[in-house]
Formats: sequence, structure tokens, C-alpha cells
Amino acid sequence: MSVPTANWSYPTAVRFGPGRIRELADHCKAAGLRKPLLVTDRALATLPITAQALDNLEAGGLGRAVFSEVDPNPNEMNMEAGLRVYRAGGHDGVVCFGGGSALDLGKMIALMVDQTIPVWDLEDIGDWWTRADASKIAPIIAVPTTAGTGSEVGRAGVLTNSATHKKKIIFHPKLLPAVTICDPELTVGMPKFITAGTGMDAFAHCLEAYSSPFFHPMSQGIALEGMRLVNEYLPRAYAVPGDLEARAQMMAAAAMGAVAFQKGLGAIHSLSHPVGAVYGTHHGTTNAVVMPMVLDFNRPAIEERLARAADYLGIKGGFDGFRGRVMELRSELGIPANLTAMGVEAARLDELTEMALEDPSCGGNPVEMTRENTRALFEAAM
Repeated sequence: MSVPTANWSYPTAVRFGPGRIRELADHCKAAGLRKPLLVTDRALATLPITAQALDNLEAGGLGRAVFSEVDPNPNEMNMEAGLRVYRAGGHDGVVCFGGGSALDLGKMIALMVDQTIPVWDLEDIGDWWTRADASKIAPIIAVPTTAGTGSEVGRAGVLTNSATHKKKIIFHPKLLPAVTICDPELTVGMPKFITAGTGMDAFAHCLEAYSSPFFHPMSQGIALEGMRLVNEYLPRAYAVPGDLEARAQMMAAAAMGAVAFQKGLGAIHSLSHPVGAVYGTHHGTTNAVVMPMVLDFNRPAIEERLARAADYLGIKGGFDGFRGRVMELRSELGIPANLTAMGVEAARLDELTEMALEDPSCGGNPVEMTRENTRALFEAAM
């Protein structure tokens, strides 16, 4: 199969295929941007793919302004620094360029540039998003350089509260980018551990959406195919970084995971969010670490469903075969064996348990999470 190129209108305008980054300035102009701020992370800021994007903006008469003070788990201090740069530069929109951290922080800058309320008042709870003045949200163009979070097709961003070390999901419908450019060529330079972690993040999104008890058949179907793509193409992308077909299929799987988790997330994310907030671990890698333990935890509720998924993925052995394949993937991708190997301390498990139970992902888990069983789940993951 050759590397696919396509234009999609679902869930937003997506321009998919190799070399599509060359259209960046045109899409910015079509969205009404004349002086965009490109938001990326510190590591990406100095790389050739970022220079290429800035060259394209500059050639289109849009300048080459950059903000790159983005931490791996961005917080409100990163956001405030970005807002100062945005306002001082008189910018009129944001190009979110990078992995999940840069995409999420760029969205927060676009959201908060002219709001009069704190960002925490827009947490994804009920209809809190209606508190924002939607007319004051700046246009967003998204350019992912990893294949995992799916933030490029999402209506939310994750922001860590630096005082409480708690991750909060900030939601508004207008955080859905006006245009997303998915160019697999931008992902070939990812370090191997980022390819692994972001890929397993996409798998976790699909797996938890598929396992969620809520009724959303459209997301269910997308989640199933997303798991198949990751299972087939992530090992290829990891083994041969320049395999453009595998990179393209992983970009598709990442977007699919983010669309699918409208159906819900679960214990994988409610455990990994506090671990990432407290210890600064890579989100997708943390998801992969706790995944088999969560599968065991949820087995009574999902065994039959995962047996059907195993059949579709070409895995023999039903639930046990599916779990075995997860363990194989972890081994192939160099994922740490447990949370202890990631630096998590047993003395903080009570604190992490409380944070996990506050995480909104709990509500989508097929087995109800309590203080007792969540603490036991953390212990199993150590």
C-alpha cells in the first residue's frame, strides 16, 4: 500500500498526507490568521521540521513568531508566559505545532487570551464551558508531530495545576482546530521512546473507549479499527522510523482514538494522570505501564467484549490472547515493567489514589472505582 493522502471534513477539516505541511500558510489565511503565533515545545523549537513550518509562514507573509516554553506536562505558568508573548506580539491566532503538550498549551493560549475568568473555571464539568466568551477564542490551526494524543481533533486540552499537581481537562467546543494538518513526514524524527509512548497512548484511547459502558456505537467502531491499526503499524514505525506508511497509519489511529474517547476513558487514564502530574512521567508510556493491570481489574466486565476485539485484530485466545499481545507490545517497545521502574514511590499511593478518584476518567471505567480497589490497582501496578 502507498502512503495515503486525503482531505476529511470529520471531525474537522483534516489535510492528511506526506508534504501537506507546505500548505500551512494557505490554511492559516483561509482561517483568517494574518499574524499567527506558533506554539511548540523546547525540543522541537530548534529542529528542521519547525524551521520548515516557520519558513512557510514567513514566505506567506505571516511572520515567524514562536513560543516554546512548554513543559512536558504543561501548567498554567506556561500558559501565562504564552499569553504574554501572544499579547505583546499582537497575534490573531495560534498554530499548535508538536506533540500533545504543545497542542494542548497552544489551545489554552487561544482560549484564554481575552477571557475574564480563571482557566480552572472552564474544567470539563457539566456546562462549565458556557462560562467562556466564545467570541473571544482565537482561531486554532493544529499540526501534530507525534501520533498519540489526538489533541489535533479534540475539543479539550489538559493543563496541570502547578499548586496542586492535579491535571485538569479544560473543554470548549471552539477548541476544535479550524484545520488540522496531518503530515506523517513530520513524525519520522521522533525518538523511539516517544514513538512507543505516543503510539500506546493512541491504543489506550481506543481500548478504553471500546471498553467504556456508555452507549456510543460510532465511537465503538472507530475504537475497534484504531486498535487494529496500532497493533499492526506501531511495531513497524518503532522498528523502521522512516516507514512512511506505518507513520501515516499511526497518525490516523491517533486521530481515531481522540474521536472515539467521546465514549469515555477509564482506569488507565485515571491512574496515569496523577502519576504524570506528580512525577512528570510521559503520559502515553504511563498508560502502557498500567494497561495490563487495568485489563485484569476490568476483566469481569469486558472479557466477552475483548474476545470479540481479539478476533477482529487477528489475535487468538480471546481475552487472554489480547492481554498477551499487550504484554508483547510493551516488551517490543521497551515499556517499563511497572510504576516502580518509573520512580513512583509506595509512600505516595494514598495521595495518588485520591487524585485518581477525582479524575473524570473514572466515570467511564466498566468496573466502578472505589478507594479500596483503586489503591489495590495501584499496588498491582507497582
